[in-house]
This record gives sequence, C-alpha cells and structure tokens, in this order.
Amino acid sequence: MEITVSGQHMLITEPLRSYATGKLSRLERHFDRVTITNVVLHVEKNRHNAEATIHAKGATLHAHAEGESMYAAIDFLADKLDRQVLKHKEKIKINHRRIRKS
Repeated sequence: MEITVSGQHMLITEPLRSYATGKLSRLERHFDRVTITNVVLHVEKNRHNAEATIHAKGATLHAHAEGESMYAAIDFLADKLDRQVLKHKEKIKINHRRIRKS
C-alpha cells in the first residue's frame, strides 16, 4: 500500500508523517486490496483537520476528521477509515454469498 502524506499551507514534519503512515498502515490488516492512500493535513484557525482518500479494488473511500491536535485528528481519521474499510469488506462478502447461492 502506498501512503502519501501532504500538508496544505503547513510543513509536514517527519514525526507527523511517520505517525500518520503508521496509523493508516493498519488498514491493510482488514483489507489487503487497498492500493493508494492520500492524506491531506491542514490547520484552520484552531482546528486541526485530516482528510484521506483510499483507492481500493472496487471502491474509493473518503473520510474527514478534526481534533484538538494534529495527532488527535489523525487518530479520529484512522478510526473512521477503519470502520469504512470493514463495512466495504462486509459488503463484498455478502455479494459473493448471493452470487454463489444463485
């Protein structure tokens, strides 16, 4: 899985990049068909925002999260994407079961 971390109007430090990469790499545990993940981090006034788009086989998932700090925003983002990936994986399982029964 290729993870790209970029900042919008901010400098991305190496600890922040490695933290985001580490958190989002856990998505591969649930769904190994994730190919590219793009993460955009930005700050608006006192809000730290994190957005991500995941390109997987059969779907494109998008999530947005904000938090008190950039690390908290990345945590919320990883949790949201984790739920979306599990939901997508479950949909695929259900569709395969329907095809086999027919």
